[in-house]
Amino acid sequence: MVYRYVAIGDSLTVGTGALLGTGFVPLYRRMAEMNVRTFVSMDNLGVNGLTSGEMLQMISNNPRVRQSLREADIITLSIGGNDLIRTFKASGGIPNASKMTQVLGDTRSNVSQIMRHIRQLKGNSVYMVRTIGLYNPYPQAAEAAYWVRQYNSFLNVAGSGNYACAQVYDRFEGRERELLFWDRVHPNAKGYRVIAEQLNRTGYYPFA
Repeated sequence: MVYRYVAIGDSLTVGTGALLGTGFVPLYRRMAEMNVRTFVSMDNLGVNGLTSGEMLQMISNNPRVRQSLREADIITLSIGGNDLIRTFKASGGIPNASKMTQVLGDTRSNVSQIMRHIRQLKGNSVYMVRTIGLYNPYPQAAEAAYWVRQYNSFLNVAGSGNYACAQVYDRFEGRERELLFWDRVHPNAKGYRVIAEQLNRTGYYPFA
């Protein structure tokens, strides 16, 4: 018996900021293997800089991505950070409320459509989906924290069935110097381990 783990998402899924093998995807794969007590294969479809709209296009139109998801037992999604970060940066670090409201709404819509596509691809098969909540890459900006929290609240209810969100905001808050790479945006190896541990805590139902 082999379970297939497919990770799709942005630079967090790629593992940017950590040495090869220390991103959350390989760490979580090993944790999953211990819990489901059988070999877990891994397909990492991470793309640096990926936005929710680009992920939606991938899942809608890319035959390889669609086939990989169709065959997956365990799916993780890391998405939404680039949507918010780009809008925040464009505002010079002082977010415009109307623009942030718009991008948050667009991101939620894209993620809802992504989840719908996954449900259609999976049909009646048995699988589990996990999203990863955002930490605040701009802890010095109270406004940034507000929008990150709004998005994380949405992720808690973005799916149904065997779905859960691994929230990492509180785990990173106040520990940014310890858990972030020198670029202060991506996690380091220790930060990726925190993400993998939070994913692990969501459990493995219906497989374990």
